Amino acid sequence: MKKRIYLTLFLIIAGLTGIYAQSLNFGIKGGANFSNFKGSSANFNTNSITSYHAGAFIDLGVSERVSIQPEVLYSTIGAKVSFEGALDEFRNKLGYISIPVLAKFYLIPNRLSIDLGPQVSFLLNEKENVNVEKSNSYDFSVAGGVTLRVLGPLFIQGRYNLGLNDVKPNADATNRVFQLSAGLRF
Repeated sequence: MKKRIYLTLFLIIAGLTGIYAQSLNFGIKGGANFSNFKGSSANFNTNSITSYHAGAFIDLGVSERVSIQPEVLYSTIGAKVSFEGALDEFRNKLGYISIPVLAKFYLIPNRLSIDLGPQVSFLLNEKENVNVEKSNSYDFSVAGGVTLRVLGPLFIQGRYNLGLNDVKPNADATNRVFQLSAGLRF
């Protein structure tokens, strides 16, 4: 049921923005995530983990210098967490379906862009070495980055996602993710 809702939302966004699009491109992308939790709680420490993301997008050209790019990605993020007084640290790895909707502002038309927008992510799975409180089933964040079209349909991208809500219900910790991607735009 949830999959139908997510697919419907994606299609509505793509359909509404497609009405005004001057150009329409599809693409695939994937890459590395470098993630950590950031919080003000004094009773735990975190270290970053490296994981991955992969998915597809639609690029809807509004003008020569602006486009809208909704994406659907599977993304794994998390952190290594240790609590004060504990000897061991555990790894908390979260698997999300992420839906960023980015406005792309081209500094060089169809070549170099600055990308900004919101992202909503839905938790699909969680892996951790210890039995602690389960994570929230969603994550809201703000994404920003740069995309460079390298050669033909090939592009590279760097993006930072700043989480806006707590990862766990009773923890003062939000997601922080730096993504490096490569992809093809058709």
